[in-house]
Amino acid sequence: MHWLKVTVCLSICALLFGTLAAARENKFGVMDKYTVSFVDPVRVGDTLLPKGDYEIRHTMKGEEHIMVFRQMRTSKPIEVSAKCTLVPLPEKASDTQTFYVMNAANERVLQELVFKGDSVKHVF
Repeated sequence: MHWLKVTVCLSICALLFGTLAAARENKFGVMDKYTVSFVDPVRVGDTLLPKGDYEIRHTMKGEEHIMVFRQMRTSKPIEVSAKCTLVPLPEKASDTQTFYVMNAANERVLQELVFKGDSVKHVF
């Protein structure tokens, strides 16, 4: 009887842990919330974000994927939304990566974000 109680308890714990872990990813296999640090100002869409730390939320607007960047650790945070496309990766990302291009004004323009553990990249 003791073994049965232990087995049931362990099964319930495993189920709860699996449910909590799965709740952090959406149906596209990406996390709903990320953080990123920009060491230089970065243009996201039409907005030039100052260097610093940002919370990023992956949201949906109909069928469109939207990344919402919100500045952290400031009294008046900047918030900007940008459409993105999810592009499958051949395997889960082993590291977080940020890709930029330089525009005519010599500003970094965000092109792609890849987050560790995701199976897709976010292309802007």
